[in-house]
Amino acid sequence: MSRDKLWKSFEEQLSILKERGLLVDNESAALDYLGRIGYYRLSGYWYSFRQLELSDDGHGLIQYKRLDQFVEGSHFKDAVELYVFDKKLRLLALDALERIELAIRVDIAHLLGELDIYAHENPSIFHGNFSKKTNHSGKTKHQLWLEKYQGQLHRARRTPFVEHYMNKYGHLPIWVAIEIWDFGLLSKLYAGMQFKHKEQIAAKYGANNSKDFTGWLRGLNFIRNVSAHHSRLWNINVLERARLPQDDACWQQLNNARPFLYFCLMQRLMRVICPNSRWSERFAALLDEFPDVGSGTVSLADFGLLEGWLEWDLWSRK
Repeated sequence: MSRDKLWKSFEEQLSILKERGLLVDNESAALDYLGRIGYYRLSGYWYSFRQLELSDDGHGLIQYKRLDQFVEGSHFKDAVELYVFDKKLRLLALDALERIELAIRVDIAHLLGELDIYAHENPSIFHGNFSKKTNHSGKTKHQLWLEKYQGQLHRARRTPFVEHYMNKYGHLPIWVAIEIWDFGLLSKLYAGMQFKHKEQIAAKYGANNSKDFTGWLRGLNFIRNVSAHHSRLWNINVLERARLPQDDACWQQLNNARPFLYFCLMQRLMRVICPNSRWSERFAALLDEFPDVGSGTVSLADFGLLEGWLEWDLWSRK
């Protein structure tokens, strides 16, 4: 086992980067960024600037390894500019996802609330795989969902509207309860709804079916969590992957492991929820700000951007 990492001052951190070939144009500014953003967070942005070594594993498979040395022409400021771009991208994602989340909350609460004002607590409202089938713990998915809901309810107990309803009625009707759910809890409840109810909501947003829409929500929840936790988004490997819509050839050219697909899904939902929004124009303007990295080691291809994407009907305002 290797020894623990040693603590390094900001000056020592910068010295290491310079020794490895990262060009520093303004040392005082670089030290300021290390002090405010941190070496580890910035390292995710200069990772792509590090030299790549290819080797054969002896069985015909090529292995990739990032070296400590940087590609010639790599600058500290390029990593900072990439970080700033990514921060704006995360904020843009959260802007769309907030509207999407709120709209789907209303869809679910309105539909299920007509069946039972406490529908979220009523297992008979949901699909049997969610409300009857137990796992190794002997609990159903609905019971596990309710445990997470109770945790969120406890954290929100001092919120005035929650305190009022709990004191007066003992529990929350679904249209109130849904206001304290996070996107993850929302998407899990949708996945557990009866088929006919899921299809009704999926159709509203132009999904081929509720199975696809469930995947959209899982993928968007992944993007939301990355963005909300200030993690690197622009070239992240998406782990909760949605199926590609079948509508046209453009969708089929996208990579569901790359973030651009999920921005396309945001735009698709935004067209239903906020048809007059200029969110798509702000997104296009932001992509124009992508840093011109001197070493040529990064591009929007890493984001999954489709060539000629602005000509696609999804993004066109014609």
